[in-house]
Amino acid sequence: MGDMMTFELPELDRKATQTAVEAELEKYRLYKYLIFEEREASITASPEERFHGPTNQTSDQTASIAIYNADQQRYRKAYCERVEWAVRRLPKMERFLIEERYMSEDAEYTSDYQVYCFKFQPAISEKTYSKIRWKAFYKLALNLNLAITKR
Repeated sequence: MGDMMTFELPELDRKATQTAVEAELEKYRLYKYLIFEEREASITASPEERFHGPTNQTSDQTASIAIYNADQQRYRKAYCERVEWAVRRLPKMERFLIEERYMSEDAEYTSDYQVYCFKFQPAISEKTYSKIRWKAFYKLALNLNLAITKR
């Protein structure tokens, strides 16, 4: 056996990576908590008489809308499961931070301050919070293919 290969962790562009991960977690919340509005089939009766046979348009349209809705539901569910899978793999502190700050239903009304002062028991400092958050973002970025490396 030769000597072990050294594995270099990529150096990420912190700001761009954080933006990408936050956007992904926002999309997660939208999919998770906004009930998917099913596309309405636009079936309207026309008052004019039409002199031609049935076009079957209505049933085709209804079927394609039903398929679209089912596909969207599947896509959103799979998307949420993928994000949840990546978050579950984080160490406890990192997972707690991400879940409390970014994944809860009222995450957009939760500040970093509320999380490090009140959610963490005992409270942690802003500096510690930032460190934990960056470690979590780094891992999520790699796991979800969101990593933006420094040029």
